[in-house]
Amino acid sequence: MELQRYIGIELSGLKMALERVLKGLTQAEVAWRPASGCNAIGLILFHMARTEDSLMQGLLQKKPLIWNSEKWYEKLGLSQDEEGSHYSVDQVNAFPVPELAKILAFADAVRAGTKEKLRSMPIEAFDEKVNFPNFGEMPVGALFSFMIAHAAEHIGEISYLRGMQRGIDK
Repeated sequence: MELQRYIGIELSGLKMALERVLKGLTQAEVAWRPASGCNAIGLILFHMARTEDSLMQGLLQKKPLIWNSEKWYEKLGLSQDEEGSHYSVDQVNAFPVPELAKILAFADAVRAGTKEKLRSMPIEAFDEKVNFPNFGEMPVGALFSFMIAHAAEHIGEISYLRGMQRGIDK
């Protein structure tokens, strides 16, 4: 199996897992925080999309982020400088969780950009090195691996938050 196809399968699996864990959630559940300083599902989703955008558009392709080029900050009603990570407790508590459908539309736009890049890459490009801040130099293939693992970890957190609110498999 070629590497691009395998990564594509992983990305599809992430989407299916995310759809399953989000199915039927209300906006109140998406915005709910178990305690002060704890992330809401909506903030985690936003963080996932912003991270993928930063990795794939910014770091890998050196292109403007979809966040900026398509003005998703306006569509989500957020500040353009909203990073989606490294928040203080006060910032987490004050984060205005956008509508779930809008966050998912942003994530879909980012994922479309990721898949477009993935399809266009020759196999040799996965061995090229990128400098990933706080992690150092790594092959492009490892950057994709990091992005997939990052998303999978956060989907687990979302599943846990869902379970806290609804119980198991509800």
